[in-house]
Amino acid sequence: MELRHLRYFVAVAEELHFGRAAQRLHMAQQPLSQQIRQLEAELGVSLFHRTKRQVQLTEAGKAFLQEARQVLDKASHAIKVARLVAQGEIGRLAVGFSGFATYSILPKVLRIFRERFPRVELDLEEMTTSAQVQALQNRQIHLGLMIPPVNDASLSLSMILQEPFVVVLPESHPLAKKPELTLSALGNESFILVSRHLEPGYYDLCISLFQQAGFSPKVVQKASHKQTILGLVSAGMGVSLAPASIRNIHRTGVVYTNLNTSIANVELAAVWRQDELSPILQTFIEIIKEIVPQN
Repeated sequence: MELRHLRYFVAVAEELHFGRAAQRLHMAQQPLSQQIRQLEAELGVSLFHRTKRQVQLTEAGKAFLQEARQVLDKASHAIKVARLVAQGEIGRLAVGFSGFATYSILPKVLRIFRERFPRVELDLEEMTTSAQVQALQNRQIHLGLMIPPVNDASLSLSMILQEPFVVVLPESHPLAKKPELTLSALGNESFILVSRHLEPGYYDLCISLFQQAGFSPKVVQKASHKQTILGLVSAGMGVSLAPASIRNIHRTGVVYTNLNTSIANVELAAVWRQDELSPILQTFIEIIKEIVPQN
């Protein structure tokens, strides 16, 4: 039995006339009659009472009609769902992201994606770069927005954003009122940095910049999240470096000051598994690339 047999049966059952049903199905009457008889033979029951004047459903036919309609409805729904998934319009997308993405590109990407694809379920989780790489390897997320480098040949990477650093200072710091600072001016400061095992690329970049400025930083505290770092800076525990978009976070007791250097830039990358074929993922990446020039 095929779906077409159910469609033939439903047409005859609704029309109660083989000629009109054949016209509705855009086929000849004789092949339609043959198909219905084959269906009845397969089922082992008569679905219709046939006379020269009329066609009526048997009790078995009435029961079969109800079930046949449900099957056709489910098949139609399944086709619609498959097409929507293939077009990236429904389904689920799990995204891991660093704090950098939270206060830079991610809010705008999410707003546009929600407007265009309201039926897609988004599963969002802030994670360090190390955690995102592991989650991608374990297929727990489809996409990571992280700070490179990423040393895994099974992952694809696309750079999406580059920003200069700013210095994060306590509001009461003697340097807080200066419009711009050099790294060498911070040589005697106590630093609060992200832990290297969580953000190795970001940590190594910061250390490299300090070394180029002629000093090794005095790291008094390490933290896992930017909000924690801001809290510690606000409390006067030390100073820190951060991407310029951190200015979007308004934190009492903290001042953001420009860094006078052309080599201090931090990058954000979109990373996904090379074997990930999700149309929703591709749609999400396309939206990121669409708005990147506007940032």
